Amino acid sequence: MVRFKKFKKLIIWALLGVLTSWIVSCGTSNVGTTTKQASSGVAAVQNVEFWTMQLQPQFTDYFKSLITSFESQNSGIKVSWVDVPWTAMENKILTAVSAKTPPDVVNLNPDFASQLAGRNAWLDLDAKVPKEVRSSYLPNIWQASTLNGKSFGIPWYLTTRLTIYNTDLLKQAGISKAPVTYTELAQAAQKIKDKTGKYAFFVTFVPQDSGEVLESFVQMGATLVDAEGKAAFNSPEGKAAFQYWVDLYKQKLLPKEILTQGHRRAIDLYQAGETAFLFSGGEFLENIGKNAPAIAKVSATAPQVIGDNGKKNVAVMNVVIPRDSKQPDAALKFALFLTNDENQLTFAKAANVLPSTVKSLADSYFKDAPANASTLDKARVISAEELRQAEILTPRLKDIKRLQKAIYENLQAAMLGEKSVDQAVEDAAQEWNSTRS
Repeated sequence: MVRFKKFKKLIIWALLGVLTSWIVSCGTSNVGTTTKQASSGVAAVQNVEFWTMQLQPQFTDYFKSLITSFESQNSGIKVSWVDVPWTAMENKILTAVSAKTPPDVVNLNPDFASQLAGRNAWLDLDAKVPKEVRSSYLPNIWQASTLNGKSFGIPWYLTTRLTIYNTDLLKQAGISKAPVTYTELAQAAQKIKDKTGKYAFFVTFVPQDSGEVLESFVQMGATLVDAEGKAAFNSPEGKAAFQYWVDLYKQKLLPKEILTQGHRRAIDLYQAGETAFLFSGGEFLENIGKNAPAIAKVSATAPQVIGDNGKKNVAVMNVVIPRDSKQPDAALKFALFLTNDENQLTFAKAANVLPSTVKSLADSYFKDAPANASTLDKARVISAEELRQAEILTPRLKDIKRLQKAIYENLQAAMLGEKSVDQAVEDAAQEWNSTRS
């Protein structure tokens, strides 16, 4: 998660699709469910339980419409929608999977879903979803929901990171354009602090929060793990990435609370006019407009900050089907309907996110900003363009959060002067490798 945090009070976690699915009607005839006959001779109803994350009440009408449309095309299948609070989802699905009483379709993100994929919790989709259907999704995005060569999830919607910036603060600092590289970002941070007394940006080093810093290692040229899953960041590139963040902190160009507060703090500071940059998805612009209209008026967007290798991030949301689903075929039919071309396009337009299918992304909506384009319109086009080269930057590991914890905690120690950079890198590598033996 996206990455993926509380966007617009988690408004982007919504499903808005209401149109007919060509995938369901034409492309998945071999995925269909065989309806069992009840003893009375009447076809038994198959109940598909679908979990989402904190979408009520904002999208209640949309879900009702979507489900009604699906059920009208699939007699004998009923979908029950269960909305789960965002903060409760991980524990709730873990409990359900462990008890072998899971829902049939669940909206998660690849990072968390891969942890359970490593425990064989999800249905293997390679044998269930025909190649022609899989090819309707962006290939690099489909790969985000694979582990050890097996597909465990179906892509849903996406965001790429943008640089949202305060034009007034940049003008005060004598900066003519948003930074493109991490080197330029450090230079801008110094100018902004010198000229305005404010911080350029906030990025969290809390181990269980955003993986943005972890992704920055890859963008700076470091390899996080090797083919065997062992630490590979104990390298010149990895040490340079450690040094980059340590230097910014020691030069007082990062707020002290980066060590204790999460990404939510980055949003709060930007909306308060206390930072010049917010690195996030374009969907945040609407929220900024509501919460801080004065800041919204002076905000503009630019492509995400990159390293010399040009790598760009994408955050993915997917849907998975538990292996212990009592209705796997009906569940798969609904999951494909949820994520088909038409429904993804509808969702993306309403939620200001990006679709994960080739056809929906090709729509002119993502290519052409109108002459009187708003900041949000421009952000959408920039994001869609980034998506063509974007990728999941962190490795697909069932215990990716342990890797993040090892790196972040040792980074913090180096920032606070408790360890040298070399020692911090070495300790982080040993800590990670000890979990692999």
